[in-house]
Amino acid sequence: MSATFSSAGWPAALGLLGALAMAGQPAGATTTPAAATETRWAVVVQDATPLRAGPRESAAQQAVLWPGDLVEWRGMRLDHVQVWDHRRERAGFIRAGQLRIVPLGDPAAALELKTVLRFLRDQPGAESLGIAYAAAYLKAAPALDAEAFDASGQMAERLGRRAGQRQAGAATAAQLEVVAGYGVRFQPVERDGTITLCSDGEADRQVMALAAAPAWRARAALALTRHDCAADLLAPSARLARDQARAAWLDALPAAQAATLPELLKNRLRLRRAGIWAGIAHAQAQMGDAAAAAQAAGRALLELAAVNKAELSDDDQAEAQEAAIRVGASRWAVEPAVAPPTSRLHIRTEPGEIGQTCVALHDPAGAVLKRQCTYGVVWPASARLDPAGQMLVLAVQPLPAWTELWLFRRGADGWQLDVLPPAAAEPGLGYVEFAGWVGGASPRLLLAREARADGRLRRSFEVLAPDSLAVERQASRPDLLVLFGRHADARWRAQTVSLR
Repeated sequence: MSATFSSAGWPAALGLLGALAMAGQPAGATTTPAAATETRWAVVVQDATPLRAGPRESAAQQAVLWPGDLVEWRGMRLDHVQVWDHRRERAGFIRAGQLRIVPLGDPAAALELKTVLRFLRDQPGAESLGIAYAAAYLKAAPALDAEAFDASGQMAERLGRRAGQRQAGAATAAQLEVVAGYGVRFQPVERDGTITLCSDGEADRQVMALAAAPAWRARAALALTRHDCAADLLAPSARLARDQARAAWLDALPAAQAATLPELLKNRLRLRRAGIWAGIAHAQAQMGDAAAAAQAAGRALLELAAVNKAELSDDDQAEAQEAAIRVGASRWAVEPAVAPPTSRLHIRTEPGEIGQTCVALHDPAGAVLKRQCTYGVVWPASARLDPAGQMLVLAVQPLPAWTELWLFRRGADGWQLDVLPPAAAEPGLGYVEFAGWVGGASPRLLLAREARADGRLRRSFEVLAPDSLAVERQASRPDLLVLFGRHADARWRAQTVSLR
């Protein structure tokens, strides 16, 4: 997609940094290379820069400008510059040290602008100024440059993350307004009860479209597939289409180029693929395509298994745990459902109301002991009956990354159903799974749980008393619990991702 462009055509060609070429032009005017050199432009480089009515500190303040704000330079008065602020349509004076001239449309200045851009790209807090220099460089460069878009994407993502934090102040909000003038847009996305500001991804899409370096394309793909920027409240078909598009971004890098990536980036791509393919498995299961769900879940497991744990950075540990939880929530899709033996206590599933699956617990004679319907995905392959025939557990997945454990048990008043969630929190990210039965006079149930609650990721292995549902013992590792060493289910050990 590399192309040469003119002053008049570059906003349409780039789409991302919109208004810079046309900034300050009267309505109906056209921008030409000559016009760009006749007008002198400058960007504000300091926070809370006052635009004053006169060239003195005592003059009335008319507005406050922020790094990256673009103004037209109209001359010097004392130690101030007389400017015209086109965004606010206001004239005024700014102290000269708070501005830097940017030569728009001058190819000879492209290298200088790129050097400044490279410096600002890695400076937290300077995102709006960096995006302004990216726009200026793209205006001066003779052809579209993937490096500028890569830098813009990184800075936009960093700014959005900072703006979404509780401690974000007025300076961050002002920077969002500044970059909006260059066409960088953010949208709020609600997920798991939190709001995240996500950029529209235009810079990253440009990187993917250009002949960019493999590392830049990998970063762009990761930015375009963030889990926290993918809304939850979608119909299964819409969620499936969205996640398949996200998976396509991650697979867009040819294998030969992917092989040259640093192990750090390879790991990040594997973790992101694992989480997305797990979500695809859930959506396909919801739509009744068991074969496609099994294939997707298998891909998720393979991607997770391929992660090089020795090359995970401190910053990647949380994503690694999150990816494992997503995979753990959907892993039952790879297990084929088999007909239960009718000579024992067993379950059968049947359609309920539209979108529902009903689970019926049958005794050996075929009588229904308990029946419950759900809009979640029921995984029949997960059913496990205790040796005494008094309890049965079943995994049910109501959300893409949230799997609960249904416990059918015989009580004094007959059979009852208890739902064991991954955590005592709003459903979001987590799974709980059967890990084994402990028989005897006081039966016990072994569980493995992983979940995110109150912003923290937690994994635990537990010994549960089924009659009271009280957790008697728990530990961060199963080898710390004697009963896990003696009674852990062999199939669970072979299949679970909690022992990774």
